[in-house]
Amino acid sequence: MTYNIFANVNQTIEPDIAAKIAENHGFVLEKERREKGAGVHKVEQVIVAPPPPVIEKEEELKSRAPIITFMGHVDHGKTTLMDAIRKTRVAAGEAGGITQHIGAYSVDHKGAKITFIDTPGHAAFTSMRARGANVTDIVVLVIAADDGLMPQTIEAINHAKAAPHVKIMVALNKIDLPGANIDRVKKQLQERGLMPEDWGGETIVCPVSATKGTGIDHLLEMMTLQAEVMELKASPTATPRGTVIEAQVEAGRGPTATVIVQMGTLKIGDPFICGDYSGKVKSLLDDRGQPVREAGPSTPVRVLGFTGLPNAGDELLVMESERSSKTLSDERLEAKRANKLTVPQRATLESLLETAAGKKVLRIVLKCDTQGSLEALVGALQQIESKKIDLEIIHSAVGPISESDILLASASDAVVVGFNVKVESTAVPAAKREGVQIKLYSIIYELLDQIKEAMAGLLEPEHRETVIGHAEVKQVFQLSRGIVAGCLVTDGRVSRTARARVLRKRQPVYDGGLSTLRRFQDDVKEVRSGLECGIKLGDFSEYQVGDVIECYQLEAIAQKL
Repeated sequence: MTYNIFANVNQTIEPDIAAKIAENHGFVLEKERREKGAGVHKVEQVIVAPPPPVIEKEEELKSRAPIITFMGHVDHGKTTLMDAIRKTRVAAGEAGGITQHIGAYSVDHKGAKITFIDTPGHAAFTSMRARGANVTDIVVLVIAADDGLMPQTIEAINHAKAAPHVKIMVALNKIDLPGANIDRVKKQLQERGLMPEDWGGETIVCPVSATKGTGIDHLLEMMTLQAEVMELKASPTATPRGTVIEAQVEAGRGPTATVIVQMGTLKIGDPFICGDYSGKVKSLLDDRGQPVREAGPSTPVRVLGFTGLPNAGDELLVMESERSSKTLSDERLEAKRANKLTVPQRATLESLLETAAGKKVLRIVLKCDTQGSLEALVGALQQIESKKIDLEIIHSAVGPISESDILLASASDAVVVGFNVKVESTAVPAAKREGVQIKLYSIIYELLDQIKEAMAGLLEPEHRETVIGHAEVKQVFQLSRGIVAGCLVTDGRVSRTARARVLRKRQPVYDGGLSTLRRFQDDVKEVRSGLECGIKLGDFSEYQVGDVIECYQLEAIAQKL
């Protein structure tokens, strides 16, 4: 009623009015466009989202601890290295000494705090990134000095490179073993685009021995130095936000989640929304299992008080009240039920023009049956030259298409391409769930041709104008249906379906489509040279005797690479 709109509870209101009402109540109104099918119809849904955090003063930003993820090949010593840093025995308690879960730990080094995420590999790192959670600041690649770069190490490098704003460091482990060859590993890193600092590059490489404790202090100093260079800051007074690292249902506790706070200070009693579920913080436990009252930026804590189990990568956001968090949770669960059958539309080779409008890069994940085939295909794909579009192979390896490949493609909006390989059973449902397309080929030329076609499909077609005829205005008639120009076609033809412009002293004064084209009393499709006709262009009515109507057609010509 404040805006002079007298609507009852069953009437709809305009989005701009709804936005003002939402703003008065401390919310932000966002419009969400959803497309069902290939241009079948569009649904526009209005969502009342929680307000974003507002940081009013620069002084509110305080330095925060870096968040570091360990990645690398199996059995290269990731957890043992974490062990040495934390001075605990986590690896001894794992099944077979292999990490089976994701843990987040906080470590003090000479007064500076560092937060570590110890993952069971790059799959978890990428699955979080696929959900839009860029938690990590620095990725530490753990490489055994005696083994060098292994397939999973190369995969980890590609996953880390695909993540934006993430710095890569290298920890060369097992330097105490007889077969250790540091220079060989550095050469392999150089070949992968990670030039070591002592060789003139920017990648920090720290030789360490997790079992002997050699080089651990130097590694921590380099991490702290890298964090200082990155100038990592967050506001401890803003609306608390965090990201779920792992979640599980615990006996006697119900759904719990390990959360890294990214902004603000999370406290006991805070009502929150996380993914589709609401909740209230009942208890906070630090990485040692000790209860704490609050957690600031870059602090990992286990949160109790969820109404349902969230996913890794979901954002936890503190709300004003339990009621608002419950309302938003109900809306999200209802939307999830409504969209259960719809699959997210990602890049496919057939629809790249629609799904990647505005993009000028085609990303692919390439898997081959043999190393020889892989080298030949990578070489052939890199020889596709184009100044208008780039082809980016974000990951290439030998072996079947795995769930990890699907997650990487999902996070990077890429297409998975396989040459003479099979798809693992776990990858098929993952591809369906993430909406990632898998293309399999057995003929190399067919693969190359389709990739070229897809690259060309990303380019917007050029529009070329072809003049098909001219007509001169001889007389202007005032009829009941409007003003019509009586014309003589001087050359070519005038077509009902073409476009036309009015030229006056060779200057265009109007451009548009033909609404009427008549010969005597009959509507006609076209009039050829030497014949008279009546022409009406759109809503134009200011015809003058002597004007020239130029008729032309627009052709969309597909661009070439």
